[in-house]
Amino acid sequence: MSTGLVGSASSDAGVSVALRVAYDGASFAGFARQRGLETVQGRLEDALRTAMRRDVPTVGAGRTDAGVHALGQVVSFAAGAGEIDPPELLRSLNALAGPRIVVTDVRLTPPGFDARHWATSREYRYRLVPGSVPPLFLARFAWWVRALDVRAMREAAGPLVGEHDFTSFCRADGVEGRRVVRTLGALDVEPDSEMGEHCLVVRARARSFMRSMVRILVGTLVEVGTGRRAPEWAAEALAARDRAAAGPTAPPHGLTLWSVEYPEGVWL
Repeated sequence: MSTGLVGSASSDAGVSVALRVAYDGASFAGFARQRGLETVQGRLEDALRTAMRRDVPTVGAGRTDAGVHALGQVVSFAAGAGEIDPPELLRSLNALAGPRIVVTDVRLTPPGFDARHWATSREYRYRLVPGSVPPLFLARFAWWVRALDVRAMREAAGPLVGEHDFTSFCRADGVEGRRVVRTLGALDVEPDSEMGEHCLVVRARARSFMRSMVRILVGTLVEVGTGRRAPEWAAEALAARDRAAAGPTAPPHGLTLWSVEYPEGVWL
């Protein structure tokens, strides 16, 4: 979701509204609303109900699991023509939904815009902290794994990029015998530094992902990076089309929904 100014809408049919949302997922039971549980969507809809004085059903671009964070989640909802003043709504939502949720942008879009189905690309980033010293500032947002062979991890990641059946990298209860074909546009492992602490960032990009798919990809790469598996094992796991063939599911706290992209010209 690119930056820029929000224009005004003149259609009497109303508009849709897109919120760009960041959140610390540590204390939430995931993004999607669940009765009796604290979720990001539930908190946002409570804030919208107060700000707009009506119920406001929303759609999220990604249903992040419990403990997973976001920097660029996108949430959409329908509004009447003239009902939304974007700067005012931005101020209201940050006062009502915070402090673990921050709305960073409010945009007007054409009627019928859907944050999930209109998305053309999603990018997730997973932080790993290698080394003998645990992280301090990154402890809530990175998985400490001690020793990792980055070259081996990159070698393992290469064959996973492209269009494949990713059954081996999906939660078994979400597949139920179906072919799970996705096109993985990128799976990179790069060094980074945040708050003065060294980390590795696994970047995964695709139009869509199955539930827990990125965390299973990361868990598989870590198995290779720690030397427990050879790099070619990742391709063998992919070909097996069996969840038991791939690595473990990485902990949720290292994962962030980084950004969501949409077609050019969608913002009014």
